[in-house]
Amino acid sequence: MPEMNEQDIFPAKETHKLVLNYQVILFDLDGTLTDPKIGITKSVQYALAKFNINEPDLDKLIPFIGPPLVESFQEFYSLSRTEADVAVTYYREYFTQSGMYENAVYPGIKEMLAKLVDAGKKLIIATSKPTIFSEKILEYFGMTSFFKVIVGSNLDGSRIHKTEIIDYILSDIPHIARESIVMVGDRKHDIIGAQNNGIDSIAVSYGYGGLEELQQAGPTFIISSVNDLEQLFTRK
Repeated sequence: MPEMNEQDIFPAKETHKLVLNYQVILFDLDGTLTDPKIGITKSVQYALAKFNINEPDLDKLIPFIGPPLVESFQEFYSLSRTEADVAVTYYREYFTQSGMYENAVYPGIKEMLAKLVDAGKKLIIATSKPTIFSEKILEYFGMTSFFKVIVGSNLDGSRIHKTEIIDYILSDIPHIARESIVMVGDRKHDIIGAQNNGIDSIAVSYGYGGLEELQQAGPTFIISSVNDLEQLFTRK
């Protein structure tokens, strides 16, 4: 494994840690651990078709990866809140049958997670995806055992924002100092959620947020590859 150079790490704060000692690591799922592009965009495409909106270019639906779906349907296709709720229902019709499995684990993720667990780190999933779907995806890819807890949104549309999700997780581990906890994700929502809860964040630019979005969000670190992420956690 090649060594990570200092230029591969982008500390976004002057007071960043030179030696990391995170004991609890919160991981986003989509765009951070797995590449869900095909499944999510096809599910969105299916839902839009129910509203007679034809979108043949799946790349145009990439912005749906990460944020709460109900808000994305409103923002990107001007659906009303009621219509957006219905669109999410249609989305789940396709997603539960096919979409959740049209997905792939990023190379090196399983190996990294195994090393972190062996090092005594407590790993937790923090995702806006409904918990039940997240559990099925992690089970499908054989990754459930890496995580102490899997926390996502609720099917009734509650707890969909990262701030809420992280707050829910932190409320269950009040004995752990917040400087020992970090959030890893690929979208600004992950970074903002971490900031709102007073914990550090690591943005991964190999996902779907894009470097500009991540830099503007102001994470503690920006990392460009899974290999660099692993080395950031294990560097002395």
